Amino acid sequence: MAKVKILTADQAAELVADGMTVSTNGFVACDLPEELTSALEDRFLKTGSPKNLTYFYAAGQGNRDGSGADHFAHEGMTDTVIAGHYNMAPKLGELIMQNKIKAYNLPQGTLSQLYRDIAAKKPGVLTHVGLHTFADPRIEGGKLNSATTEDIVQLVNINEEERLLYKAFPIDIALIRATYSDEHGNITMEHECCTAEATAIAQAAKNSGGTVIVQVEKVVKHVDPKLVKVPGIYVDAVVVTENKDNHAQCVGCEYDGSMTGDFQIPQGSLHYPSLSPKKIIGRRAAMELRKNSIVNLGIGIPEYISMVASEEGISDYFTLTVEAGPVGGIPQGGPQFGGSVNAEAILDQPAQFDFYDGGGIDDAFLGLAQADEEGNINVSKFGPRIAGCGGFVNITQNAKRVYFCGTFTAGGLKCSTKDGRLMIEQEGRTNKFIREVEQITFSGKYANQTNQPVMYITERAVFELRKDGIYLTEVAPGIDIQTQIIDHMGFVPKMNGAPKLMDARIFKDTPMGLS
Repeated sequence: MAKVKILTADQAAELVADGMTVSTNGFVACDLPEELTSALEDRFLKTGSPKNLTYFYAAGQGNRDGSGADHFAHEGMTDTVIAGHYNMAPKLGELIMQNKIKAYNLPQGTLSQLYRDIAAKKPGVLTHVGLHTFADPRIEGGKLNSATTEDIVQLVNINEEERLLYKAFPIDIALIRATYSDEHGNITMEHECCTAEATAIAQAAKNSGGTVIVQVEKVVKHVDPKLVKVPGIYVDAVVVTENKDNHAQCVGCEYDGSMTGDFQIPQGSLHYPSLSPKKIIGRRAAMELRKNSIVNLGIGIPEYISMVASEEGISDYFTLTVEAGPVGGIPQGGPQFGGSVNAEAILDQPAQFDFYDGGGIDDAFLGLAQADEEGNINVSKFGPRIAGCGGFVNITQNAKRVYFCGTFTAGGLKCSTKDGRLMIEQEGRTNKFIREVEQITFSGKYANQTNQPVMYITERAVFELRKDGIYLTEVAPGIDIQTQIIDHMGFVPKMNGAPKLMDARIFKDTPMGLS
């Protein structure tokens, strides 16, 4: 077998021609091929080339600091973006909202699976995921602005059932970040906190007649074949990282071996936050955890659930999973979102979503940005800001039970507790429960069709979705239903008699005794 070609990042950037379709591996601020994408951006800024690129990635990539997908955020450099999440690449989002580039937002899990179907020369991913959401071509088809007109999602009927076809297309260049390469280009990822879809991207580019370039820490004589994620037969060139900041495990973070299996840390060494509205929500949500269940936690407030579970000593009662691939352990947040401390296994992202899409998650806890009287949730688009859906659609449509967790109002909310009661000291400026959401990231109609139990958990109230609408079922001690709940909603929730009081233990800054 021939030895792999070793290039500098600048030499690798020269391989990207105008009009190509480029794809990168990575998950939020983890595993980003920063040496390669920085060099590509530098080349464009100096020469005006490559231009008119189509940029395709599955998970959100970046840390809101110019890293990740924002390396492609230049007018003229990028013509079209197809991605699962945009919130960590604000410059790219601005170009989209200014109608300067064409853009699609589609379910992250489905995009990660699309790599495999591109590799296999299939027409695309055929799935129920996205039905009745903004990805459905009857609603928006995932298009993010008026410059975007082509339909890349098609509604089809298979065996008298509706499905969506996310269409396949060739990939010209794959840019991947890994740990080691041997002399023949066999690639391992033992220092990465997740592998995302590295194997699938490489296969898709190779079988498209494209080029696979891998950024690594170093080239070594030999690697363990059992650890190889991208075999050398897929790899066209390797770039050894020169700027170590471009190869941080997670952007801005020191290497953490507890997220890769190098070692485990005791739970008692973890930091537990003091009582706050977010922790109150995490505590109420933690009461829904059941023994021997498989759980997914979203980013943001749902992260508090794992902290509460650890603090309460019930982390062993269930298994937490992350869509990036970790199974077991304690999911991390911030720039380390995508990794888990003390994980039991780390799968490829497409395989994780196969399990999710088939109903493998028992309980999913996701964020709550906007909810309406139909039970719909929006977490993906807010006026001039594009957040993107990420794995939200795959997860929420397919979990056996789904819980949306968020503060009741947003922007300046201040609360305090006393003697097991909640007091609102300053109301948030924005109401989250409105008559109609701006974009349907989760469909209440579809949930009712599939008989999926849905709960909405806030710091002051709990709601449930039923066939005939949203019901207010629980209220925090100390909260007035009319003035502090209904008056801040765009609709009047239904009630079967007086809602019950939320457990007073939630509002005391001492362990609740959930174990």
